[in-house]
Amino acid sequence: MVPVLLFLFDAQHLNEQYNLQLALGTAMAAILFSAAYSTRIHHAHGAVNFTIALTMTPGLLLGTMIGTLFASQAPTIYLTIFFATFVYFAAIQMLLNFDHRDNRELPGSLGMTLAGICIGAISSLVSIGGGTISVPFMLHHNIQLRHAIGTSAALGFPIAIGGTVGYISTGLSLGTLPHNTLGFVYLPALALLATGSMLTTPLGARATHSLPLKALKRGFALLLLILATKMLWKLL
Repeated sequence: MVPVLLFLFDAQHLNEQYNLQLALGTAMAAILFSAAYSTRIHHAHGAVNFTIALTMTPGLLLGTMIGTLFASQAPTIYLTIFFATFVYFAAIQMLLNFDHRDNRELPGSLGMTLAGICIGAISSLVSIGGGTISVPFMLHHNIQLRHAIGTSAALGFPIAIGGTVGYISTGLSLGTLPHNTLGFVYLPALALLATGSMLTTPLGARATHSLPLKALKRGFALLLLILATKMLWKLL
């Protein structure tokens, strides 16, 4: 969403100085709708672990708020390289199915909070729902793939809340943004994105529970490789 929004905002000369922040904020706000709808469908299939979601939520909210504060100032080159490297490793591990330990369990409350802070901060800086990071994290700790995907949808909601609040508040402090904006959220684009996501999110969520597990795992791993490559390509 972010590259497409950035292209459209640049083409319309919406606000050249803050078009990237507007794209990030609008994309983050759109995740509110897709995450909520996706969570409802995954929950209907019994694939949402609310214990994990509730344990990680405080860290996710804190991390996203921190991430949005630095989104317009901090150099992201090192974060992008780290993030892409992590995603490559997670994708290759999923494709080759190595380093699997049946006794590996999720960390305690402190570890889950710290993981939430890291996931939330990175997610808000690049405006993603967090599934790119949270799904490999849960798979690493032996959570079944469909449950990891369903739970990551639930984790996307607090990420979107914290990120949206952060982008709105930092944008409102400027006072120089175009009409039809709420902070760094461009409302007309948000309305169209929300409508589109409400139409297509059920298709993806239901496919998660109908596709063969091996095909689903390979498809998700290939998606991770594409996303990481795209990030590095944009950086270079």
